[in-house]
This record gives sequence, structure tokens and C-alpha cells, in this order.
Amino acid sequence: MERYTVLLADDEEEVIHVIMKKINWEEIGFSVIGYANNGVKALEMVEELQPDVVMTDIKMPYMDGMELSNRIKDLYPGTKILLFTGFDEFEYAKEAVHLEVEEYVLKPVNSGELTEVFTQLKSKLDQEISEKRNVEILEKYYVDSLPLLQANFYSSLIEGRIPEEEIPGYLTDYRISFTGPYFCCLVIHTSSGQVPKDMNPVLLSASVQRQAREHLMEKWQAKCFSYLGNTILIPQLESENQVSELTDACDRFCKYARRIIGAVVTVGIGQVCRDILELCQSYENAREAVSYRVIYGTCRAINMKEIAPRKTVPFGQGNDSELSELFKMIRLGSDKDVERAVDQYLEHLSFPEKSLQQHHIEIMELISALYRFSTNNDLTADDFSKDMGKLYTSIFDLEPDVLKSWLTEKSLSFREQIILARNKSTKSFVAKAIEFVKNNYGDEELSLDGICEYLGVSNSYFSTIFKKETGSAFITYLTDYRMDRAKSLLTTTEEKSYIIAKHVGYTDPNYFSYVFKRRFGVSPSNYRRENAK
Repeated sequence: MERYTVLLADDEEEVIHVIMKKINWEEIGFSVIGYANNGVKALEMVEELQPDVVMTDIKMPYMDGMELSNRIKDLYPGTKILLFTGFDEFEYAKEAVHLEVEEYVLKPVNSGELTEVFTQLKSKLDQEISEKRNVEILEKYYVDSLPLLQANFYSSLIEGRIPEEEIPGYLTDYRISFTGPYFCCLVIHTSSGQVPKDMNPVLLSASVQRQAREHLMEKWQAKCFSYLGNTILIPQLESENQVSELTDACDRFCKYARRIIGAVVTVGIGQVCRDILELCQSYENAREAVSYRVIYGTCRAINMKEIAPRKTVPFGQGNDSELSELFKMIRLGSDKDVERAVDQYLEHLSFPEKSLQQHHIEIMELISALYRFSTNNDLTADDFSKDMGKLYTSIFDLEPDVLKSWLTEKSLSFREQIILARNKSTKSFVAKAIEFVKNNYGDEELSLDGICEYLGVSNSYFSTIFKKETGSAFITYLTDYRMDRAKSLLTTTEEKSYIIAKHVGYTDPNYFSYVFKRRFGVSPSNYRRENAK
């Protein structure tokens, strides 16, 4: 029996307790995971707990039920909302219909009526989940995916196999519209190792693709197709900066897929480009971003521009797969992975089977590739700062064991420098965020969106890195900083509480008092009285 979660929101705590006691939640297939006494707290709990249903009063302090419903529907459209209130007003009811609210319940709450409402809602949720998990529907959807001609075109496009002069003909013949003006590639990877019981991994991947179409295609005018076991999306953007909003939308989609169909999904986001011929580079970026899930975790979106210390340029036609694997391990692998990749590359050289001239050519290609890699990633290598002619001559004469030691040493040095650069980059923007809070905490408009816009990164990436570096979410950090400043002002000045509230970024003195008491356990006036000199 599927059990769903409910979050209750009402500023009258006794009403919440009556509702919790009147209903046999377990019997009707629900469980109450928490309650909030104002809209702001309720939204915080929705973001943290991701409930299936939110039952909220309309009239609440700080954020009323209508605004709360609007925010939930915007950020979490799959969440069901029930409104209950003692104010039977037609305009509220009309707006509730506009918000696609499930039910409008009047106080005092009748247990029989409320049980019936939740019983019907349970049937609706069961039906929606059943449709998403129904094997026959998934099989039909998998068979009836994108037309073959369009899928072949998109695949060839990201492989870079379509000549520029042939593009207009394909777009016309296959009725494909690319208006842009900006594009990028998304690689949606579904784990085949973490699959719900009795679910075929192929069908699960098809389900993820269907949900991606429903949640991402229309908003971003995206092209969607399957390629090498992944779902690929080509979104169209109005500006380059819109990629941060896209990253946050993909991050919410990953969490939605995990909660609704049990899929472990990672979305890689490639570089933004203006010409669809550059989508092959964006696709390679997105594939590399997905590989970073071993560092940053699954069930999230990873924007390659945000995590790479510096964009890496492709090596060129002369580099073989073993050399590409070595550079990949330098960026993503462990010391052991790097050493293993060095061994594989040197085995590929096959010294006894090649002439001295062939060996010299490959050594020249190796040194050139190492030089380009170090330059593109701002890495320091003493050997490359010397006369390159002498370097080539000295490497040509190295015996196999000595060459292995030299290449291993250089590769491990590059890996260490990339790790330091990546850590320095993340710590740098966290430090900028902290400094920004210090200088702007009194701005009532200061928010997560504002700091991310200032730094030029997506909400999801910033939130992950900020919490990793500081141990707390950004909003929690901002609130604590404001409360610490307020505490200091209360004991060092004689300003009124409402003046201090405004000084630390709160226009509503009542809400300031509520937050202060939640942090320190006493009201501002009592705190000043208890700590008066």
C-alpha cells in the first residue's frame, strides 16, 4: 500500500493538533511529517521534506496560504495542495481554482469530511504513480519515442558529422526548428545499478525520458532523443546567463525523478553556444560533467562551466584513446587511476613493434599533448618552460622505465594542481559570498537568488558548495549573521527594536522578533533586559 506524506500549516497550533488526532492517517494511506505555524516556515519545510500534500490555512503571518500555494506550484508542481480556512470568501475560492488546488475546506474541520477528502486524494495519487510505473505504458512509450529521422539527425549533429552546407536542408526536410539564439546539450544519465524492485532498467530509463519531456521540453523548447544509453536534451536559451536557471530546473528534476519513480538521475550540462554546429563540443562538455558525479554525487545537475577550473580544449586528431583516457584520469581519477592510465598508454606505444622514427613521432605527440593540456588548464611544468628542442631530444633517449617514471610524475603533478585549482575556485566564491553578506546584510532584498546572480552561478551548485565549505545553508548563515548583529546592537546601543530590525534587514518587527526568539530563546526586549550592563 503506497503511503504519502502530508505537511500541515496553520498559525493556530491547536487546530493542527486536532487535525492530527481526528484522522487515522495510517489507515487512509498518509503520514504527517511535520507542521508549521507560518507560511515562511512551511516553505522551508517543503524544500527540505518534499511532501506529497500540503494542507494549509489561508490566513497566516509572514506569508499567507495563497502566496505559499503559488510558490509551491511554481517550484514543486507535483505537490498537491489543500486549503482550509474560517473565511468563506468567493474570491479566495476562485483563486484556489486558478492555482489548481485540490480542495477548499472550511473550519471547523469535520473528521468525516476530511477523511473523505484525503481518501479521494489518495486514489488520485495512486493513479498518477501507477501511470508512471505501469510497465505496458513504459514499453509503448519506449517504442513510440522520437521519429527515427529526427533522432538520427540529432545524433549526427552532436557527433559533428553534418557539414554546414547540409544543415538547412535537414532542418527543412525533417521539420526541425532551431530558433535559439543560444543552445547547449544536456546528458541525462539514469543509473542502471540502482533500480526499483521488479523494474527493468531499460524501461526505467524510458520513464525518465518521458518525465524529462514533461518537465523540461516545453519550458526550454528542447529537442529530446536517446543516444548511447542516455537521454539527450538540446535546450534553446534566450541568453547565456539563462543557463543558471536551467541548471536549477535540472537539479529539481533529478530530485523529482528520485521521489516519484525511484530513478537515480544525474544531468550533465555543457557549454552554451550560438551555432548548432558547436553542439558537438557542448555534448562532450555535458558527458564530462556527468562523469563528475563520482565527486559531487548523483541525483543532481552538474554544470561543467561551474566545476571545471578552466575549460579543456580537445587535443586534436593525433591523440589516441589511451592518451585521452590518461587526461581524463588526471582530471577525475585517483593516483592509482592515473598510474594505471600511464601503464595503458605506454603499452600502446609497443616499442619493439615500431621503428625508431615511429617512436619519435609518438613521443613528440605526447609532449605536445602534455604541453597543450598544461597550458589550457594553467598548470605549471618546469620541463615545458625550457628549450622545447632539448626536451624532445632528452625524452627521445629515455628508456621505457625512465619514461614511465617521468610521465607518471608529470601526470600526478598535473592532477594535484587541478585539485588545488578546483578547491581554490570553490573557496574563493564562498569567501566572496561571506564578504557580500558582511557588507549587505542590512538589505532586506538580499536572498539566495541575489547572491547567485552576483556570483554568476546556479542556485543548486552554490548551495551545495556553500554548505560543504561552511556547514550550513546560505539562508541559515545569513539569518544567523543578522541575528548575531542584532544581538550585539541590543547590548551596545539604545536603539528601538524596530530600528535594529530594519538595520539588519527586517522590515517587519514582528517577524524579526519571531526569528530572534527562535534563535536565542528569548525576545529582543527580554534579551536586552537580561544583558543590560
